[in-house]
Amino acid sequence: MRARTCSAPLLLFLLSACATMDPGPGELEDPSPLSPRFANLQRAAQYPWTDDGKCVVREASNEWPILAERCFHALDRDRVRFRDVTKRCAVAYADAAAPAVVALCVFAAPEIVVGAVIVIGAVVVAAAIQEGIDAYQRNASRERVKPKAQTQTAQEPLSNRTPKPKGSPTGDIFPPPPETTPRRPSCEPIPVPHAGGDVPHNECADKFPPNRYPGMDVFVGSERFDALQVGVRVLWEIKTHRFDTYPDFIQERELDKEIAQLTKERDAARVCGYDFIVGVSTQAHKDALLQRDESLKIVVTGCKR
Repeated sequence: MRARTCSAPLLLFLLSACATMDPGPGELEDPSPLSPRFANLQRAAQYPWTDDGKCVVREASNEWPILAERCFHALDRDRVRFRDVTKRCAVAYADAAAPAVVALCVFAAPEIVVGAVIVIGAVVVAAAIQEGIDAYQRNASRERVKPKAQTQTAQEPLSNRTPKPKGSPTGDIFPPPPETTPRRPSCEPIPVPHAGGDVPHNECADKFPPNRYPGMDVFVGSERFDALQVGVRVLWEIKTHRFDTYPDFIQERELDKEIAQLTKERDAARVCGYDFIVGVSTQAHKDALLQRDESLKIVVTGCKR
């Protein structure tokens, strides 16, 4: 399957709007210097920005990959060089659009990879970012504001209450009938926590594509995927089990199950306009899957168990 690409002008247009993510009046944020917002501000302070860091400050409450994607247009890229040190970002892109896509992918990686982003010349911390850092350092020494207590509504005496009919959580005498027309699954990506507790698998899903929502799977259409790649419409299914060590009979049964799963996921991704890539740990696993379905797009991640 040929990976869809995104031209540089289109990529930058899609990233050109910064959505305000500041907390509302009734919300509280952790003023600790160890908070994700503070960590994002510190990381962004290393780079030059054309908007004085305003987009970064607005988006700092998000995960770094989301911040990087939304504010990439404001980065002074004349002073920044990107190196795909891990070779993860360019794995599916080989045409003229690749430099812009790879640059965003490298910049938005959840972890800081030494030598991946190189800044030319000295950097003066952007004014808005410095103000945000200063504010957090001041707030870190103050006691957190306690939310106002909710006023409880006086309850009726038990003798005056009307009992709810059994089977009706709302208390309706005649509850509404269940929906008969199924709703169409949404094509909007819905992040949900990684399923299960497979730490090596989840780390691979977060770092290899890399994942736009670290720590999260994503629902698209009717299927659950291990990752949505930063900066592009590509969904990933990650396999890290030790396929090579299985007996031949078990390998065949595993391939039957995987091909059925991957076909469903690829179809769901295509319906919603996403590309689909399978990440496996070994070349042998890739070869075995391609023998079953040569149209699959498969990448060897090298992720260990």
